[in-house]
Amino acid sequence: MDTSEHSALGRMVERPRSGLRAVGVQVDFYVKAYAGIPIVLRRYLGEVLRQLTSISFGTGALVLIGGSVVVVAILTASAGAVVGLQGYEALNAVGTDALTGFLASYINIRLAAPLIGGVALVSTIGAAFTAEIGAQRISEEIDAIEVMAVPSVPFLVTTRILAGTIAIVPLYALALIACFATTQLIVVLGYGQSVGTYNHYFATFLIPTDVLTSMLQVTLIAFVVMSIHAFYGFTASGGPAGVGAAVGRAVRLSLIAVMVTALVTAVLLYADPETLHLSR
Repeated sequence: MDTSEHSALGRMVERPRSGLRAVGVQVDFYVKAYAGIPIVLRRYLGEVLRQLTSISFGTGALVLIGGSVVVVAILTASAGAVVGLQGYEALNAVGTDALTGFLASYINIRLAAPLIGGVALVSTIGAAFTAEIGAQRISEEIDAIEVMAVPSVPFLVTTRILAGTIAIVPLYALALIACFATTQLIVVLGYGQSVGTYNHYFATFLIPTDVLTSMLQVTLIAFVVMSIHAFYGFTASGGPAGVGAAVGRAVRLSLIAVMVTALVTAVLLYADPETLHLSR
């Protein structure tokens, strides 16, 4: 075997090994971050509250538009508008446009709102966390925190994971209202369907427990997204360009994680035929 063949074989063996090594590093980081939850609850609740304020109302220019609340509401409202437009047109083609309220009560809460809420979380809060922690890493602020005997992972990472997971609950509640309201406005005002017809089918097919399960679904998505973004920010290197690359990698992986998490949770929560209510 010549040198080139030996080198090619070595690269083939090294690629899966390096991939497994990267997965191991990431899992080890998550274990340390989650193990720091008791420390955060005892010592750093003030930091969690500060992060909650920053997430909800934003900092800098984001404050001018109302922070993440407005961003998430606009994105989910857009999804609700699409459900109203496409749903009514599709049902009207077969003469069942009265069932648009059914689509609003099922598609919005089980598919559209959780997915769009997760994407909004990635594009606003998640990317900001990666950039913030990455900037602290390259400016050696994290090293300074560790020199002062402050555990960096619980203080910088776990607090943000908890804050992002907690903040998504009221954010998603407002987003869900915006999604429902936009669909109804499109159907009732745009297409002229009577309010009574829309509300009848919407209330008939909407299962109250779906609101709670949808909230659980998006909370799990938020937990996964915050963990991924915190990891890439904490391990950023190479100056400002390295932080930008870390944000890009975090966003790509988070979007995949949002889709996979939404799919898995939807199968677990809604696969049972009993979750389909045809009447009250």
